[in-house]
Amino acid sequence: MKVDVLLGLQWGDEGKGKIVDVLTPKYDIIARFQGGPNAGHTLEFNNIKHVLHTIPSGIFRDNQINIIGNGVVIDPIVFKKEIEELNQLNVDITNTLLISKKAHLILPSHRILDAASEASKGKTKIGSTLKGIGPTYMDKTGRNGLRIGDILSPDFEKKYKSLLSKHQELLKMYTFDYDLSEYEKGWFEGIELLKKYQLIDSEHYINQQLKSGKTILAEGAQGTLLDIDFGSYPFVTSSNTICAGACSGLGVGPNRIGEVIGIFKAYCTRVGSGPFPTELENATGELLREKGSEFGATTGRPRRCGWLDMPALKYSIAINGVTKLTMMKADVLTGFDKIKVAKAYKTEDGVIDYLPYDLETVTEIIYDELDGWDEAATQNASDYNSLPQTLKDYIKYIEDNTELPIEIISLGPNREQTIVIK
Repeated sequence: MKVDVLLGLQWGDEGKGKIVDVLTPKYDIIARFQGGPNAGHTLEFNNIKHVLHTIPSGIFRDNQINIIGNGVVIDPIVFKKEIEELNQLNVDITNTLLISKKAHLILPSHRILDAASEASKGKTKIGSTLKGIGPTYMDKTGRNGLRIGDILSPDFEKKYKSLLSKHQELLKMYTFDYDLSEYEKGWFEGIELLKKYQLIDSEHYINQQLKSGKTILAEGAQGTLLDIDFGSYPFVTSSNTICAGACSGLGVGPNRIGEVIGIFKAYCTRVGSGPFPTELENATGELLREKGSEFGATTGRPRRCGWLDMPALKYSIAINGVTKLTMMKADVLTGFDKIKVAKAYKTEDGVIDYLPYDLETVTEIIYDELDGWDEAATQNASDYNSLPQTLKDYIKYIEDNTELPIEIISLGPNREQTIVIK
C-alpha cells in the first residue's frame, strides 16, 4: 500500500481540513506530518463548525485511526483545549488518537521567545502566529528540544528546567516583559493529559500498517509557498510543508508515496507579511475577503486577497509531484463579471512564467481574463453537469495550464457542499 498525501498549494488556508474530512471514509488512518497549533483546519457539518489545530481532521469520522506524526510540534495547552472542545461534542478519541513519541513539545518559554523576537523586528516582522512554532523547531534542529517520549522519563522535570533556563538566558537579549506562570500551570496539566493517550513509535506503526494493507492519508498544514526551503523566504513557516515533508514527518520512504492531492483556492489569500504578486488592495480584494470570510482560523487576522496565480500554482505542483487537484471556494467567485488569472510576471529582466528567486523583483502581472458566473447557478449545484458553463470553462482553463485533473470542487464550507468530478 501507499501513503496518499494531501497538502496546500498556496500560502495556507486552502481548506485542507474540510477535504480531509470528506476523504476520510476512504482511508483507515489519517496522519498529520508537520506544523503545530499555527494550523487552523476548519470543518463544518451537522450545523457544527469546529477548528482543529493539532489533531488530524479525520477525527470526526467513526473508526478511523488518527496519528500526530513526529514532524508535528505540540503545545500541551492547545492540545488540552482541543480535547475539552471535542468532549463537549461527545467525541471521545482516547482510543483513536495516537501520538508519536518523537513529536516535539512547545514549551511556555517557546511562546514567549516567539513574541519577544517578533516584537523586536518592528516593521520587518514576519507575521508569526506567536504560537512558539519557530523557537520549537529551532530547538529541534539545535538538538535541545523536548519530545513527547520525554514526558515518560522520571527526569522529565529536570529536562524541562534545563531547557527553560536556556530560554531565560536568551530572553535577556530582549526588552520584553513576561510572566511564565501564566502558561506553566496549564502546560503541566496538558502534559498529564497527553500521558493518557497512546504514545507510539509512529514510524514503526505506520510502516507495519502499510505492510498489512491499511490505507493512509497524510495531512499537511500551512501551504507550499510557506515551506521553509521553497516558500517566499524569510516570510515562511519553520517546517517542510511540501510532499517531501510527509516522508520525514512520518518516517516513510519516498517509494511509499501514492497520490499527491494538491488543494488550492479559486483565488489566492495570504496572512501576515511577505510578497503577494496578485494581491488586490482595492474594493475587489475587500469583496473577496467579505464573501470568502477570509479571516485566520487560528489568529483571526484578516487575510490579504488576490487573483489566482498560475506561475505560483505550477511551481507548487512541480515541487510536490501533485497527481490530482482540488479547487476550493469556487462559490466565492460567483457574481464577478470578469475573473482574472495571473499567467506571467514582468521583471527587470523581462517576462517570465515561473516563480523567481525573489518575488520582490516582479514589477507587473500579466493576466488572462475569463467570464464569471452568477450566484444562482452555483447555489443548488449537486454535480459537475449542473455547474454553470463559465465555471466549467474556468476549471478547464486551470486543467489545461496545470496539465492535471481537478477532481473535487468545493462550493461552500459544509461537508455536503462538495462535488466530486472523478
